[in-house]
Parts: sequence; structure tokens; C-alpha cells
Amino acid sequence: MKKREFIVQDLLSKIYQEEFIEGKLPNQRELARNYGVSRFTIQQAIKNLEEIGIVRVVQGSGIFIHEKWVKNPMIFNSLTRTPYDRIHSKMISLSKAPATPDEQKIFQLADNEEVWTFERVRIVNYKIEQLETSKLPVGLFPNVTQEVVEHSIQRYVESCGYRISHYISSYTPIATSMAQSAILLCKRGTPAMQITNRAILEDGRVYEFSNIVAIDYAVTYIRPFDREIHRSRID
Repeated sequence: MKKREFIVQDLLSKIYQEEFIEGKLPNQRELARNYGVSRFTIQQAIKNLEEIGIVRVVQGSGIFIHEKWVKNPMIFNSLTRTPYDRIHSKMISLSKAPATPDEQKIFQLADNEEVWTFERVRIVNYKIEQLETSKLPVGLFPNVTQEVVEHSIQRYVESCGYRISHYISSYTPIATSMAQSAILLCKRGTPAMQITNRAILEDGRVYEFSNIVAIDYAVTYIRPFDREIHRSRID
């Protein structure tokens, strides 16, 4: 683990342990001394915490903790902790076709209904990091375009008047295929994470099904301990 990543996770741990009782982190000079690193490394770690919304930096006053995030479960990964202005999407393909039997089950569609399929890459800091294949029901979204695909799908969904409820995600470590490697500009067999998502509206309908292949991927979970679930597993 890189030193910066260790510092981010250690500070997160201490924040959730409520070691900073005044709701404020030590200054950068003190943090650099405590961790035995340069102030630049501390600045990068604090920047990461700021980007995921855990802290806010007030020039001349200090590094303050956002209390509302500390009291809630949280997941952040290589992409979600990067500001949107450093993430870009480029469409590879967009097509519309009758739903397959599996797609009918996922979206609860009738035999004659259609599904959009698009493929795009996600570019972070000028580097291709993700290859995404997503499906959307045409009945919910009749006007999907290249502009939609190359921007925020969540923002587009909400602009159509829908309210997003939650996501169901599964993670599987894989090695990239020849075709995937050609698009991701990496060697064949590069370790990657395959992420499958179902995105669900407040009314219970699945609005998107996606499969993402991500390289240079890391994820951190922060969640409360659920005693009832734990007991049910050991009883």
C-alpha cells in the first residue's frame, strides 16, 4: 500500500474512532511529523479526503470534519473520489434492439419492448481506467444520444423526472481479455475488477444494468457493525 493510501485509511479510522474530538484534524506540519512523510504527501492525502467529502479545508483556519458523513455508512473507490472535472467519458457504440429474455427479466419488460446498449470508456486524469457496457430500457428513456452517454447517466435519469433509490453491485476480480486490453491500452491479462450494477428507482424499477471492467481499481468500505445480522449468521 502506498504511503498516501495508508494515511488516508488511518485518518479515516481515527475520524470514525472520534479521536479528533474538536471536529478538526491537526495541521499539515503536525500530520507530516506524526507519519514521518513530507508535507506534499500529507497534502495529497488531505486532498483525497476532501474529494470524497469527509473533510473541508478552510484556508487559514484548518481541516474540518464533515460530521454528517461520519455518522453514515460510506463506500468510495478510485472513481468516486475523483472530482467530476477530472473524469471524462467517450462513447464507443450506441444501439437499440428488442430485449433479450435476460433483459426482459432484469427490466420486467414485455416481448415487444426494446433496450438501449451503449459502450463507453471512463477517462480519469487523461488515462483510460474503465470500460463500461450499459443497458437502459427504451420505454423509460426514448431519447438516449451520444451526448447523454458521454455525461452523467444519473443526472440524465433525474432530468427525466425519475428519482434514484439505490444500487446493487457485485465485484469479481478478473484478467483483461485481448479485446478489453486493446480498449484499455493495457497488456492482455492485466488484473482488473469487474463490477456489475443494477440501478433502481424509488418505485422499484431497474433503470440501468451495467458491467464495468476497471483497472488500477481500489475500494474502501466504511459501515457500521450490525449485531442482528452477525448473530443470524452464527446461530
